[in-house]
Amino acid sequence: MRISNRCYAVTGLAYSPPWCVNAGIIAGDESTLVIDTGANRLAAETIFGYASVVRPSNALRVINSEKHFDHIGGNSFFREQGIDVWGHRGIARTAEEFAAELADFKSMIGNPARRRAGEESAFYFDTELANPNRQIESDTRFDLGACEVEILLTPGHTPTNISVWLESERVLFTGDCLIAKYLPNLDAGSPPDWRIWLASIDRLEQLDTQIVVAGHGPVARGAEVPAMIARVREVLHNSIARGASPTAL
Repeated sequence: MRISNRCYAVTGLAYSPPWCVNAGIIAGDESTLVIDTGANRLAAETIFGYASVVRPSNALRVINSEKHFDHIGGNSFFREQGIDVWGHRGIARTAEEFAAELADFKSMIGNPARRRAGEESAFYFDTELANPNRQIESDTRFDLGACEVEILLTPGHTPTNISVWLESERVLFTGDCLIAKYLPNLDAGSPPDWRIWLASIDRLEQLDTQIVVAGHGPVARGAEVPAMIARVREVLHNSIARGASPTAL
């Protein structure tokens, strides 16, 4: 969907139920930036198709908002097209970790006959692990041609999280630093990480944002933006106080 003059959101891409994942597109006059590649090759092909037709003459580049496989699973497809994938220097996933991701996905298939049939291979058809080939080490800017975007380090959910800010259109792509409608995923961290996350949210809150594309859930606009920030902040504060994530058993 088009959310501003230069920005687009690809929402509801398939992932482990009940989760879906989002991607973003920012089209400059010369280059188009793709934010995240989905969980698998099929998602990446969908994102690539949209990004290619937004401004067909543009070169494409990709940036990953974090290291989790639902945001980087389609990287290999883009690399096969000769497209650079940028990401935090800490993104260095292994083949063993990717195999564990597939096993976890398989475990969520409720029907035992479907598990035995290996139906997770349909979701991950022709999907291979590919880490970013270009590193982000600090806040930086991308000039896309008459369109400059800011790449902001926003750790907390993982140490590798970044956000993408287009000030000229007041559009923010946050990855999982912010979440719409879902509970934020705190399971990979602990109270010290969650305090860092709160600082990242404080930083994003200072931006004059009108539209937020979070890593999961619907696009937030206008008054929905501070409400989403307040909800994620409340979950973090409560989790720090009890010393456990809201989904901990």
